[in-house]
Amino acid sequence: MNYKNGKDVLPPRLLEELQRYIQGELLYIPKQQSERAAWGEKSGSRVMIEQRNEEIYRRYANGSTVQELERQYHLSSESIRKIIIKLRSAAAPIAYEAVQAGKH
Repeated sequence: MNYKNGKDVLPPRLLEELQRYIQGELLYIPKQQSERAAWGEKSGSRVMIEQRNEEIYRRYANGSTVQELERQYHLSSESIRKIIIKLRSAAAPIAYEAVQAGKH
């Protein structure tokens, strides 16, 4: 977050109006909702974690145990189980649609 002096960036009338409420203190002005990035979007962390979670689910579906995944990914068994449950419920509608379409 960058500090900017109000007199350098605000129109004089707006500055005067703001001074009626706050003087000589720092004021944070948040971005508009439409301008805000969700957590991990800019750094790529969100995508990396999604890929890791999909890999965990895939390995579990192919026979890896929760304990093996726990050691491999350095996560608690509770975290591994949450990932599996979340991705299993997300995959269920896709599997159901495939069966209905005769693709199973």
